[in-house]
Amino acid sequence: MTANRFAETFPDLTGRNVLVIGAGKSGKAAARMAFERGAHVTLADRGNIQGTGPLAGIGLHSGGHPVALLDRADLVVLSPGVPTDIELVVEAGLRKIPVWGEVELAFRFTRGRIVGITGSNGKSTVTAMTGAMLRAAGIPGGTGGNLDEPLTDLLVQDDPDAVHSLELSSFQLETIDTFRPQIATVLNLAADHLDRHGTLDDYAAAKARIFENQAGDDIAILNADDAASRVFDAAANANVHMVSTRVEIERGALVRDGRIVLRTHLGEDPLMSVDELSLPGEHNLSNALFAALGARLAGASIEGISATLRTFQPLAHRLECVDEIDGVRFYNDSKATNPAATMPALDAFDAGTIHLIVGGKDKGGDWDTLVAATRDRARRVLVIGAETTAMMRRFEGACDVLDCGTLEAAVEAGAAGAVSGDVVLLSPACASFDQFDSFEHRGRVFRDAVRALGERHA
Repeated sequence: MTANRFAETFPDLTGRNVLVIGAGKSGKAAARMAFERGAHVTLADRGNIQGTGPLAGIGLHSGGHPVALLDRADLVVLSPGVPTDIELVVEAGLRKIPVWGEVELAFRFTRGRIVGITGSNGKSTVTAMTGAMLRAAGIPGGTGGNLDEPLTDLLVQDDPDAVHSLELSSFQLETIDTFRPQIATVLNLAADHLDRHGTLDDYAAAKARIFENQAGDDIAILNADDAASRVFDAAANANVHMVSTRVEIERGALVRDGRIVLRTHLGEDPLMSVDELSLPGEHNLSNALFAALGARLAGASIEGISATLRTFQPLAHRLECVDEIDGVRFYNDSKATNPAATMPALDAFDAGTIHLIVGGKDKGGDWDTLVAATRDRARRVLVIGAETTAMMRRFEGACDVLDCGTLEAAVEAGAAGAVSGDVVLLSPACASFDQFDSFEHRGRVFRDAVRALGERHA
């Protein structure tokens, strides 16, 4: 089958052979969607796939994805966790078999508009906040993508009036073809996923693909306060809007005299005082500006936006206060999977009160800046994970460093060394896959350990 057979929107999958690689959440969603649209679907994974329930009727291949699977494939759908340089994907290119990600597949069947949000840090919060603003304004649609529900599953909420708020990872953007968000946002750029992308330039190039199919009447939103994000200026060919918490800007979202202001084609809209925001911290002020601007440009009312900003609660595993025990607060920031993501968490608390839990699978990033910040702000660094030796050496001399090994031991050590007014902060600056299934799993283990500690103290 030639690559242009699926060129049209709403392609006819009836009778086509669709091979889905990777049986995670998005892979299973893509397989179900293709099957429901009449395709013959094979779902392959390196692990063992259970073929009950929603996967009934779908062919399953456990234990790997050999090239022979391509012999009957008209289309390959790649899960974001699967690298694009595996032998099967390379061979599919040689055979002119289209390779799409789950986002590209779902986009071909999407009738509503899309607010696409990417960046190194803050994506989940801005995506959820934007979705909440749109729903508060009465605009239908779904919220998901890399956050919770894949786009394929959101299509049950799709119609021509819908606006979907989507978090998009660099892995998802690597495998788009025609995907076109009407509003495309890049929040920031910091070194991340270098274990897969190799260099910061390649990582940034993957992020920049969010703009590549936009037309002149679409909108690009960029961060005027983030110098690293200047690399996206050339890629953003649509109507560019900027976000800044520091300077006056001509078109976008800004802070003036302690108030949030939006400047768009709808005019200048003073929203509310910064002090009214439900989420504290400079990084959350920036998140609020991005969400408010994206939602407003997508049609949300000022009332819906303001109400959301006053009431929005932090997502799980993102600077989430788990408990306070004998005056010591325990915060779960497990979503901080790179050094740049840990920086805002350090800034959220008083210097010298923080017992910081770090470690896991190192994805690369600016460790020097984080180490310098711990010297100024942390009382102790508690190290966990597979790369403990490297982490201990990295933080040596910045402040007291303790090898804890496990997360449970780190919680115990944090509590033992803390006094009333201190903070035990899980903000690991690393991926979780050395000891846990996901950052959510890591966060749940932290919660359980803190709650067990609280029960003993009670």
